[in-house]
Amino acid sequence: MSERPATPLLDRVHVPADMKGLNDSELKQLAQELRVETISAVSVTGGHLGAGLGVVELTVALHAVFDAPRDKIIWDVSHQCYPHKILTGRRDRIRTLRQKDGLSGFTKRTESPYDPFGAAHSSTSISAALGFAVARDLGGRIEHGIGDCVAVIGDGAMSAGMAYEAMNNAGHLGKRLIVILNDNEMSIAPPVGAMSSYLSRLYAGAPFQELKAAAKGAISFLPQPFQEGAKRAKEMVKGFAFGGTLFEELGFSYLGPIDGHDMDQLLAVLRTVKVRADGPILIHAITQKGKGFKPAEDARDRGHGVSKFDVVTGEQKKAKSNAPSYTSVFANTLIDLAAEDAKICAVTAAMPDGTGLNKFMDRFGSRCFDVGIAEQHAVTFSAGLAAGGMKPFCAIYSTFLQRGYDQVVHDVALQRLPVRFPIDRAGLVGADGATHAGAFDTAYLSCLPGFVVMAAADEAELARMVATASNYEDGPIAFRFPRGEGIGVEIPEKPEPLEIGKGRIIREGSRVALLNFGARLKEINEACEALLQKGITPTIADARFAKPLDKELIVGLAENHEALITIEEGSVGGFGSHVAHLLAEEGVFDRGLMFRSMVLPDDFIDQAGPREMYEKAGLNSEDIERKVLDVLGVIALEKRA
Repeated sequence: MSERPATPLLDRVHVPADMKGLNDSELKQLAQELRVETISAVSVTGGHLGAGLGVVELTVALHAVFDAPRDKIIWDVSHQCYPHKILTGRRDRIRTLRQKDGLSGFTKRTESPYDPFGAAHSSTSISAALGFAVARDLGGRIEHGIGDCVAVIGDGAMSAGMAYEAMNNAGHLGKRLIVILNDNEMSIAPPVGAMSSYLSRLYAGAPFQELKAAAKGAISFLPQPFQEGAKRAKEMVKGFAFGGTLFEELGFSYLGPIDGHDMDQLLAVLRTVKVRADGPILIHAITQKGKGFKPAEDARDRGHGVSKFDVVTGEQKKAKSNAPSYTSVFANTLIDLAAEDAKICAVTAAMPDGTGLNKFMDRFGSRCFDVGIAEQHAVTFSAGLAAGGMKPFCAIYSTFLQRGYDQVVHDVALQRLPVRFPIDRAGLVGADGATHAGAFDTAYLSCLPGFVVMAAADEAELARMVATASNYEDGPIAFRFPRGEGIGVEIPEKPEPLEIGKGRIIREGSRVALLNFGARLKEINEACEALLQKGITPTIADARFAKPLDKELIVGLAENHEALITIEEGSVGGFGSHVAHLLAEEGVFDRGLMFRSMVLPDDFIDQAGPREMYEKAGLNSEDIERKVLDVLGVIALEKRA
């Protein structure tokens, strides 16, 4: 591992106030040191590299000009916040990023007063900043007070409707609010949509050199003799944008585009805005994701998410996989089915690589749609595709599908449209922590009338569930699967669809039945091996379906065992709750059944390794073994002995 870089100026900056004595030349040097320190830190931890490198100069300029934590700097998505964390008192812990008991990979209110608003999903910053601004003007009183409110949005976040809802409201209210559009022409994947094209036109039409003052839009800030010429120049710039900027129509003063890596431009504009702004203003900064680290600059995703790497070569130290990932099993199965069925199409919300649909897109480009960071639209668009006779697979991570829940209810479930929902990242996901955990989808989908909800116990089951979803036409259907590699089972070449609402018995036993829903089956088997040493032979069953439940299987297990324990990687209100409701309605509890439901705890679990997170959740094999012993009274007997 390489030695840490020399950073003499950065070593003097412990909090942003330490930057106030630096001149502009020193601030440029500070930015260079901050960039190499960010690269060095992420090489040790892995994480979101490219986005942070793209805002190094902007981060330095913001903290040099504004007065955090009184001034509220809110980072949208906030995966670009590593340089911000280094400058705000957390440099000594920066090499604990995304690790157990370490720094979060995102902004987090409980971590620092310099993180006024937590984020890990996109397009929330303008709404939050406007809330702070209104609270300020209404006399809200919080620690450190409220000064200027700055939202830094970009990296694809402007493709989501929530950003425009907030801008529309902000323009109406007219509050002093500063929005910085970090336009790096990237999200996680290459840009899509009309907004990307619009911003590109703005960029192409702006005369950076001859009309720099007009390009900044700072006409009112110029001396009077120059204002008339600048106004004419601005009209020419606006002409390139086909009649003015969208942002001005929403009530924002527009400044830009400016070079987001030119410290002179950044400092000049931010200082002027801090002194002169009297309403909502948008600063359009052009940046380069991955700036200053060639391996990131050259990567397709600009180094969006990386594992540990060599700082010289950029070579990532990825663990070798012993089995295909669940994501690749889903993608490959869908491709095989689509080769035989022209009605199959796929929709993703700015996550083609993460969902595996990049492979589908390469093969069936006309049937794969990346709609940008717009989960609500993705769901209703898929509903329209289904209503039009297609077979849409709307692939959205569990945590992001929450953002389109109203559309799932009203546009899909209520109309009983056959939209297929492949739900990746089910359960706990490791380094991304609580914001990305797939904890709630079983609960929020299983309560909807007519919804079929499945969970894959292994990669072979996942392949069969993709086939099941493709074959199902009676309404919406979802199947969830975890992040990471499978357990190494053989995947059928031609996966057969499952019978809807039917589970399976894995192992016959006695006294206690363990009913699995999802990817804890491996841990259940491990627990049973340990229990066999104690003379206990549980029955193991895999429910496959949370809705509809396999009534015959579940009631049979309950009637033929002393105890029944459900195990799932989801919250209370999910599979176990539905099983309990069924058993209560069937009167099984009246006959003395001992029932327990092992679910994720009523808490948000911070980042750690997946096994560590499941240990905290109480869902590892040791926890399952302990639960069985406790239910059967073995632990109590051992304690008395």
